Amino acid sequence: MPIHAWTRVDAGIFHALHTTWVGALQTALNEGLLTGGYYALAEHHAGRPITDVLTLHASAVPDQPLSLPLPPAPATSGVAVAEAPPQTRRKRTLEPAALVRRRALAIRHVSGHRLVALLEIVWPANKDRVRHVEEFTGKLLSALRAGVHVLLVDLFPPGPHDPKGLHGVLLRELEDSDERYDLPADEPLTLASYVADMPGVDAYTEHRAVGAALPEMPLFLNPERYVNVPLESTYQAAYRGMPAFWREVLERPGPPG
Repeated sequence: MPIHAWTRVDAGIFHALHTTWVGALQTALNEGLLTGGYYALAEHHAGRPITDVLTLHASAVPDQPLSLPLPPAPATSGVAVAEAPPQTRRKRTLEPAALVRRRALAIRHVSGHRLVALLEIVWPANKDRVRHVEEFTGKLLSALRAGVHVLLVDLFPPGPHDPKGLHGVLLRELEDSDERYDLPADEPLTLASYVADMPGVDAYTEHRAVGAALPEMPLFLNPERYVNVPLESTYQAAYRGMPAFWREVLERPGPPG
């Protein structure tokens, strides 16, 4: 099933897909992709430009204080980077000057369990004004500084406040540089996995266009191990539940809108 032109519908319609997709991803991860004490949990952030976020946690060891960095993932958890590197078309290693200067938000512990990764699915309100772009990218920068890995899924083309996409904004902040990201004009949608391997960050990226299938993307448990997230199959499952009227609008031939 191809990526649909979500610019044809208002934000509320995409939010319906967004909520169901996050749930499908949680199910897929918890039904076998995550082992060794890791689990995924959908969380709700009220009053923010983004609502439902999928978080990845590591179970706490009884009577042992939580600390960073996390201990290595068990050998059975995920895929070893050394044995099978992520199959993205682009990889970039950053030495992020901005991370050491920005104020970091507190990274939460949920029921005594350590937050290790975020999966963020962008929706229109994240990029509809400068303040929202700054809030969203600031949140991701703070997470990376705290050692939390991030998978970013952006199915919306760049706008006036993110001319090279949110990934481009994030790279400029990470490197404290005015250099513009080379976003493919014919593939303006971005999927990016960020590895918080402090003091640096590795970024694995893929680009897609409306009409293309979604790739699997790596979500890191630690800098050495990751799981491949089944974006395409979970997107299909979420999309099947959309009302027929809106599916017809999204599947109609013509420009994205």
